Amino acid sequence: MNTTANAKDTGAQRRGRGGRERILAAATRLFAVQGIGATGMEQVADEAPVSKRTLYAHFRTKNDLVVAHLRGLAASGATLEGVLTREDIPPRERIRGLFDQPVTDAAPVRGCPFIDAAAEFPDPESAVHAYAREQKLRMVELIDAVVRELGCREPRDLAEQLATLADGAASRAMVLDDADYGRYARAAAEVLVDQALAGKR
Repeated sequence: MNTTANAKDTGAQRRGRGGRERILAAATRLFAVQGIGATGMEQVADEAPVSKRTLYAHFRTKNDLVVAHLRGLAASGATLEGVLTREDIPPRERIRGLFDQPVTDAAPVRGCPFIDAAAEFPDPESAVHAYAREQKLRMVELIDAVVRELGCREPRDLAEQLATLADGAASRAMVLDDADYGRYARAAAEVLVDQALAGKR
């Protein structure tokens, strides 16, 4: 048995272990601080750190990396719509939470990552844009479920209105770098929900 070869193999596996996770973590940090367009694949490899060969073994193109990054954000709940799936808070609080901007200590306000990504990949047929669209449609479905739980009238229309308010507030929060900008849209959302509940019979 060649113990030297086995030791080398084990060492190589240890160095390579977690490469995909390190790449995604590095991409998330860089995208948050400087945006997707300004972040190159080589920079992601340096930040991970992994070799370019390892980077491209996991993600053949930047599109693949961006979609994986967005999928990770969606799964983590660290997006505008993440609060909508929380069962530990009442439905009305979930609606209010739509207007809280996810922020990090080191990054400027980025607003909605799906809107940001769609803007940087404007071709509707691109994988990134298509995934962003899918998440924005899912957001309406999630809001619809919450307002139905509240017993609001015309829940689908209300869901679209609330989604529009949340997305608009997120975009303005990003432009103005104001994490608390959602308070204005939240006030409008309260009025819409109150009106929908007032008409309930």
